[in-house]
Amino acid sequence: MTAARRFLTKRRVLLFCYIALAPVLALFLYVRVIPIGFGVWLSFHKWNLLSPAKPFVGLLNYQLLMEDENFHLALWNTTLYSFSTVILSTAIALPLAVFLARRSRLSAFYQTIYFLPVITPMVPVSIAWKWIYDYNYGILNYGLGLVGIKSVAWLSDPDTALWALVIMGVWKVLGYNMVLFLVGIRNIPAMYLEAASLDGANAWQRFWRVTFPLLRPILLYVLVTSTINAYNVFTQVYVMTLGSQAAPGQAVRMLVFDIYTNGFQFFRFGYAAAEAVTLTLIVLGLTVIQFSLARNDPTREK
Repeated sequence: MTAARRFLTKRRVLLFCYIALAPVLALFLYVRVIPIGFGVWLSFHKWNLLSPAKPFVGLLNYQLLMEDENFHLALWNTTLYSFSTVILSTAIALPLAVFLARRSRLSAFYQTIYFLPVITPMVPVSIAWKWIYDYNYGILNYGLGLVGIKSVAWLSDPDTALWALVIMGVWKVLGYNMVLFLVGIRNIPAMYLEAASLDGANAWQRFWRVTFPLLRPILLYVLVTSTINAYNVFTQVYVMTLGSQAAPGQAVRMLVFDIYTNGFQFFRFGYAAAEAVTLTLIVLGLTVIQFSLARNDPTREK
């Protein structure tokens, strides 16, 4: 085949790929890119559904954002929730995956039990946990009463409301992280671990020197996706902390909930868009930091 013929064949293949991907790219542009661009444009306007005038205000929404105590509280609560949920779920899922990777008879059963919360819809799960945390009738307080501990107002006490959500969040995502780690561990070639054993490495040394370094790509994926999902927490906050069990002083006010309140209750869509853009930049910055730390791992051989 001549060079010209190879060039034409390559052009035809590329053209076919572009044509095949065009509908998907167009849908992605319409569903993702255009709304993001509109949200950014919206954040520079005083956009109120109740007012026909929607003037351009520049960075005024962002300036007001920096002075808003509700935003500061929501940012702090969301960051504390996210870091706690991500760290705890990862720290628990990894040793669980190592344990279940031994291929015991009950391994499949335990995997199913741990993964069930992942596939359960968030609303019914949140309602169930709201009853578990109920001050008067919750099974958690009932268990504490059996050992002589007074009932705790899990969702109405500012000191415990956020941590109650953290416990529920860890329980919900634990199975997903565990399965990812489990897949990575089972795909590590056995000869690496056998070679380490022949060199005299014990179980901990085999994990730290062989298993853990080979799991770093999966660990990075778990950290990034868990961080993104945690910063977008909304459903459980809305279901579990509104109504009679609402925490006083907005103890569990989160960023997405704050965006929802400003946008769909007070109709301040420009201000809510500024919050959404800020949330996106925060998550993007954390993702870049996580990738940088993974790339600059000091334990990696040069």
